[in-house]
Amino acid sequence: MAKPKKAAEPAELPPRYIVLIDSHAILHRGYHALPNFTSSKGEPTGALYGLCLMLLSIAKEWNPDHVIAAFDLPKPTYRHEAYENYKAGRQKSDEALSRQISKARDVFKAFGIPVLEAAGFEADDVLGTLADQLSADPRNRIVIASGDMDTLQLVTGDQVRVYTLKKGVKDTVTYDEAAVRERYGFGPEMVADYKGLRGDPSDNIIGVLHAKNLFASLQAFAPVMPLARAGTRFQPVFVGDVARAIVHALDRPEAAGRTWELAGPEGRTLGDLVRA
Repeated sequence: MAKPKKAAEPAELPPRYIVLIDSHAILHRGYHALPNFTSSKGEPTGALYGLCLMLLSIAKEWNPDHVIAAFDLPKPTYRHEAYENYKAGRQKSDEALSRQISKARDVFKAFGIPVLEAAGFEADDVLGTLADQLSADPRNRIVIASGDMDTLQLVTGDQVRVYTLKKGVKDTVTYDEAAVRERYGFGPEMVADYKGLRGDPSDNIIGVLHAKNLFASLQAFAPVMPLARAGTRFQPVFVGDVARAIVHALDRPEAAGRTWELAGPEGRTLGDLVRA
């Protein structure tokens, strides 16, 4: 009697590329790197032009399956509650840039890219949450498009990478874990320590160590033991299964250009929420 044929093992699914866009970071870079372009009506368009160039560059370089844009909201966040001088002294954005930030939503809608935002949080928090949740699926390859080096703390092997602007809006560089180590001398897991100890003048956050001494300390202690966590990693936003749901829903026509508002139930800490 012939033996039954062994069922063929299912073919391994190809990687699924998901690009997460730090909208404000890209718009700021475009605004300051490009000339003061205007439309035929005299409206400023330089930042929007830079954003479009970045989107086309992403499409060409990564050919992503899905693209999601994260937005900051013009209201205080939990960081302002934790530190009342957060971003104190920062100059107000130029009106020309603010107008283009508002119109950027129309650009994303035209490209069919959904927008995610969360009251009380920054785009960084949304990006970090999505990267954390989406990386749970080994098939996913997450690329964070941003001009903010804080996002390097999210890099994980070659599954979560940062695609950033090196100069202007066309010169780009991709950071995987090896590239982060080459830049700093330590891995992504210590970037938050570095940022927290060094401080961030742009956000009015005071550091505790000079950069030269800080590099030496982190490089010396990294192989032995982690430093006390002086920095704060991305603050998870409670999104439940929304990250996975969005990926499955993005192919539906009604999802194109949609704005998703992320929020969690009141009375629970963010730590509780993200672990729920």
